[in-house]
Amino acid sequence: MQRAYPLRDLASMVNAQLIGAVSPISVEHLAIDSRKPLDPANTLFFALPGDRHDGHTYIPELIERGVKAFVVSHAPAPDLQERACFLVVPDPLGALQRIAALHREGSTIPVIGITGSNGKTIVKEWLYQMLRSEEHIVRSPGSWNSQVGVPLSVWEMDGSHTLGIFEAGISKRGEMELLAPIIAPTIGVLTTIGPAHGEGFADDVDKTREKCALFKSAQAVVCCTDQPVVRDAMAELHPPVLRNWSRTGEAFVQVLNEQVLTNATELVVLHNGSQHRFMVPFTDRASVDNAITCITVLMHLQKEPSWINDRLQSLEPVEMRLRTMEGLHGSTLIDDSYSNDLASLGIALEHQARIAHGRQRIVVIGDIAESALEPAKLYANVASQLTLAGVDQLFAVGPRISAQRAAFPVTTQFFKNTNDLLRDVDPAVFGGAVVLVKGARSLHLESAVQRWQHQVHGTELEIDLEAIRTNLNFYRTLLSSPLLGRGAGGEAFPRVRIMAMVKAFGYGSGAVELARLFAHERVDYLGVAYADEGIELRQRGIDLPILVMNPEPVPHETLHRSDLEAELYDQVSLHEAIDFARTLRKPLRVHLKLDTGMHRLGFMESELPALLSELKDAPLKIMSIFSHLAASEDPQQDAFTKQQIARFASMCDAIDEVLGYRPLRHIANSAGISRFPEAHFDMVRLGIGLHGIGNTPAESAQLVPTATLRTVIAQIKGIPTGDSVGYGRQATVKNPTRIAILPIGYADGFSRRLGNGQGRVWIAGKEARTIGNICMDMCMVDVTDIPCRSGEEVIIFNREHGLAEYAKDLGTIPYEALTSIAQRVKRVYVKG
Repeated sequence: MQRAYPLRDLASMVNAQLIGAVSPISVEHLAIDSRKPLDPANTLFFALPGDRHDGHTYIPELIERGVKAFVVSHAPAPDLQERACFLVVPDPLGALQRIAALHREGSTIPVIGITGSNGKTIVKEWLYQMLRSEEHIVRSPGSWNSQVGVPLSVWEMDGSHTLGIFEAGISKRGEMELLAPIIAPTIGVLTTIGPAHGEGFADDVDKTREKCALFKSAQAVVCCTDQPVVRDAMAELHPPVLRNWSRTGEAFVQVLNEQVLTNATELVVLHNGSQHRFMVPFTDRASVDNAITCITVLMHLQKEPSWINDRLQSLEPVEMRLRTMEGLHGSTLIDDSYSNDLASLGIALEHQARIAHGRQRIVVIGDIAESALEPAKLYANVASQLTLAGVDQLFAVGPRISAQRAAFPVTTQFFKNTNDLLRDVDPAVFGGAVVLVKGARSLHLESAVQRWQHQVHGTELEIDLEAIRTNLNFYRTLLSSPLLGRGAGGEAFPRVRIMAMVKAFGYGSGAVELARLFAHERVDYLGVAYADEGIELRQRGIDLPILVMNPEPVPHETLHRSDLEAELYDQVSLHEAIDFARTLRKPLRVHLKLDTGMHRLGFMESELPALLSELKDAPLKIMSIFSHLAASEDPQQDAFTKQQIARFASMCDAIDEVLGYRPLRHIANSAGISRFPEAHFDMVRLGIGLHGIGNTPAESAQLVPTATLRTVIAQIKGIPTGDSVGYGRQATVKNPTRIAILPIGYADGFSRRLGNGQGRVWIAGKEARTIGNICMDMCMVDVTDIPCRSGEEVIIFNREHGLAEYAKDLGTIPYEALTSIAQRVKRVYVKG
């Protein structure tokens, strides 16, 4: 099976009009994201239009990088046609899907296609873990199950593969019909049907029917028929072979008994008249269900029960998130030390490139476990991925990769094991770099991460960067996009821009990492409170425009040297800016703040005539005019908010007339974006909404919580009746009580207000109230009725027990709760 197609053949497949500088290109790679590493000579780029980005915009940049072939929906400018070849089609996404489907037709290997509401990725990864030593498997990287992810995954199939495992996710009717011919599974797997992604369907019956469209040509379907909607769907689909499992009735695999042990679940199942015992190394119901689905698939593949049981014991939790944290010597660590294979390596390298922003990239990579691919070919592929990604320095750990050293650059350093790595490598060599640690669990490379991280505090704040990106895109969908005018440089404003607020240490979540994310997502501006925050971002390589929004005695020369833009809010700040601007050879970029009713900083309406007089000949370039809404979240104050908006527009008009051009206008905060479309103007300022806190419960339900604050149990002890707990003896126990001591206190941001039962944490999913006063570095909670042990995880807030709930216990708002978390608490960034 080929995976290199002449460009003309691909054009014929999709009935494209071929224009431009046509050359004999052999296409090996398909791409949709200009930000990712590319092999320009052999890549076909699909310019996909979307609500937020249009791929056509990035064609000139890609041509500069050497890309020669593009699929587009309209002919580009003549100068571009002279430099590259273009396949013009009505629908670039449809062309991508068509090419992938035709590529799939060229393969005769068995393909497992997985869909459902929950568990798709876990079932896929566990099947891969159990079969990888016997099959050369191509599978969906991560959770690539969308209309774009599926064709890109299937394109990776080539003649060396012996099995494909792909997942498909849909959110509305009609989508699976597009994905089914691309995956064309020989074996279909339906996981649990639940409420996830239910908005686009009439009900669960409708959702199940749509998902089962994936299986119309499958030779066999695996599913649990305990759910009535699944039973009905199977009766309607009537697959040639049904391989069902059930706890409640006869089935291909019938669960007769299950017993939850300390760290595992013992299953007794009936299959073909014989009973078999399986030990699943998990105790939660979702994991057990997913394991039974895998058992059923493997039974269908005629694997022996003893073989299946052996491989069940080596199943590992599916960690689909890359953890990023601050390392020693100014480095950034990416912890991906739990798995290592070709597909996940590509994802990790893309993530590293995304956050590097020009910094040196170092990879520490271990052996790839249990691959069916011949070692020389396997590690040649690894070396090729690393070269294509532009990695600057490589450290290779393990006997298998060391045996293939000829495939890697001569500068690569090889180590027999992780202990040798830690003994011989001084982490000072990582200074300022982005270090990806990538390896299977058997090598214990997580010990390198623990050694090289900057903070080892047992308490950590985990920030989900993918959730922040999702929230950003939610607000983008709310923005209007009229052509509002032209700026100081004559540029048009074709859309409403976004300023992402990263003040107050990024709302407690870490300004630098958030700024890198926002740069990658092409946010237009960053907003900080003080100059020091902006200077740090510049020192860390952030090049987005930055507005410094609060006053402090910092000379304009300091701001100018770091390319920071100041706000002017009164005559004093205006005159200081004019005086400094006269020492420059070009106008000074500044922003005007107006007071439209908040009565904090800003020029009031009565001060407008004097301001206009000063602006007439001032050597300033006004980048934006802005104000603050005082109560945009409160419906009872809507009349006042509308007055503010009208006053702002009027004052801006007057300033525009004097300037002779139109600066950007912005007044809307997160609540203003959703409640007052008329306040969008040219730009909006996004703050707390990025962190999953909406203006109403309905809005919050459409956002994704981004932060998890967790710690661990340091010690457990029994307290006899009548003894007191903590400073001041504020808590005296009335009965024998079991307490857990946690390494988090008011110096970490866990306020004294949460003491004596006002605060709570969650251990093993159960609520544990504080007991006694909160100490500076520790607190105590009552775990009398909670089975737990030292070292066990403790949740202060997360998605299930939200930040708003935690803030309510504190008697404050989510803003304060999040920004109060001390910087000594380690920040860990995950990519979902």
